[in-house]
Amino acid sequence: MTSTAPVIGHLDLPTFTTVVAASPLVSMDLVLIRDQREVLLGLRSNRPAQGFWFVPGGRIYKNERMQAALQRIAQTELGLGEALAQWQVCPQWLGSYEHFYDDSFSGQPGVSTHYVVLAHVLHVPAGFEPPSRDAQHQDWRWWPLAEAAQHEQVHRFSRDYLVGDLPPPG
Repeated sequence: MTSTAPVIGHLDLPTFTTVVAASPLVSMDLVLIRDQREVLLGLRSNRPAQGFWFVPGGRIYKNERMQAALQRIAQTELGLGEALAQWQVCPQWLGSYEHFYDDSFSGQPGVSTHYVVLAHVLHVPAGFEPPSRDAQHQDWRWWPLAEAAQHEQVHRFSRDYLVGDLPPPG
């Protein structure tokens, strides 16, 4: 028998809802820094963090290696997957973070979301623009680092990445 339920990643909607309600999700965020002065943020269309500016990111799928997840996320959200696989400069480790949300993608009352986030920084040159944008974001915008670190429309979890010293291009 084939399922007609929508699929999120590799899970059907009811299964994914159960997982989100019961377990933390492991995800990767990609902090794109342009010319050491600006950060790329997307205006979120989906829960959680709907209506906030947030860095690109997504969860790691079961049996997916972290490098493969980073490339998939870069491709899905920014159109950078193949380029990321071929570039000499790889994303740099920023750190691990925990994100707790009172809501979830499903909008069901009482279902919260907990992410364990593996954050990476990718330095790109002046004038760089991502080739595409996914449906999770209404818009992309390059924000001056100092402004993004303080602006209330930038989600506090994205602002956390910008506090302190970011790894230099390397």
